[in-house]
Amino acid sequence: MKVEFDMTDLGKMKYFLGVEVVQSSEGIYLSQRRYACELIERFGLCNGNSVKSPIVPGSKLSVGGGGDKSLCPSPPCPSVGEKMEGGAIQTIDSRSEEISLEPSLQKSKQGIWGHFLLMGQVSDPARIFSAISDKMVAQDFQVDLNKGLVFQVGHLGEAYQEWVHQPIVCVEGPRFFENEFWEFLTRTVWWAIPTIWLPVVCYFISKSVRMGHTFPEIVLMVLFGIFVWTLLEYTLHRFLFHIETKSYWGNTVHYLLHGCHHKHPMDGLRLVFPPTATAILCFPFYNLVKLMSCPSVAPALFAGGLLGYVMYDVTHYYLHHGQPSSKVPKDLKKYHLNHHFRIQDKGFGITSSLWDRVFGTLPQTKAAKKSR
Repeated sequence: MKVEFDMTDLGKMKYFLGVEVVQSSEGIYLSQRRYACELIERFGLCNGNSVKSPIVPGSKLSVGGGGDKSLCPSPPCPSVGEKMEGGAIQTIDSRSEEISLEPSLQKSKQGIWGHFLLMGQVSDPARIFSAISDKMVAQDFQVDLNKGLVFQVGHLGEAYQEWVHQPIVCVEGPRFFENEFWEFLTRTVWWAIPTIWLPVVCYFISKSVRMGHTFPEIVLMVLFGIFVWTLLEYTLHRFLFHIETKSYWGNTVHYLLHGCHHKHPMDGLRLVFPPTATAILCFPFYNLVKLMSCPSVAPALFAGGLLGYVMYDVTHYYLHHGQPSSKVPKDLKKYHLNHHFRIQDKGFGITSSLWDRVFGTLPQTKAAKKSR
């Protein structure tokens, strides 16, 4: 959003006034779910005294009731909050903790919700908000964002493609697995990639050096390996990561590979590829390189490809979470965010737009589109 609009640099702030953004096919919606839940817990309101009068946004309160808008002194039921949408009000009962849905407010089941003002007694504030914002409906199945998603998304069937390409812009990612061990394996800090794999790159380069290759030859082989990686990066992203699925296991595998990134593009712990999975894939790729080249060249070529992967993962993380100041990285960031939020079936290059230009998948700029 910062690329497209003039915004103040928030530095390390993760939220602006606690606002989280949810984008769907119907538009962009703002919520303060996490912010409100934190306020309730921080100020000890979980067991606070209930109130009889809900606060209506835009009203002025006075002791004599002489504000701009009069408030009903005794609403139909004790409420913990109200949802305002198109002038309609949705009330949540703090005692039963059940949500009554008006016909005009069915969108709230899809995580589309507006401004909440909280008051009263709440036994579990997170549950109140989750009931509205964390359930995404597709056909007859509801995806609960509070539970492990991996084994849920397969049930979406044909609706999975639409669901997964409606991003939730929040730096705090969802839960993948109920099992803590498997959940741990899905989370990777960005700096783990260069820390783990750059020594491996150096090792394979040293193998080719020990076999008698000169420094210029090593440089050429490494550069060629990086070049091959850029093509592999584009090919995997376009033809594997963006494959359309509708079966249970197809949706599940796709979500693990790439769907999770499009659903939660700002999840900082799932932006880079887990080292365990990379290590497994290194074996067949290295054997393939050995089949296609001589024994002394293969290590340096593989090192170049692995170095290209490290550059790709680090660049990818930076494009999502960095704040570039110079033109080239700024343009690259805008180019990649375009892929996430505007034209998701084009712009498959991450480290460059080279192969998008070659294969005709370069997205049209807004200026070019307007000039037509």
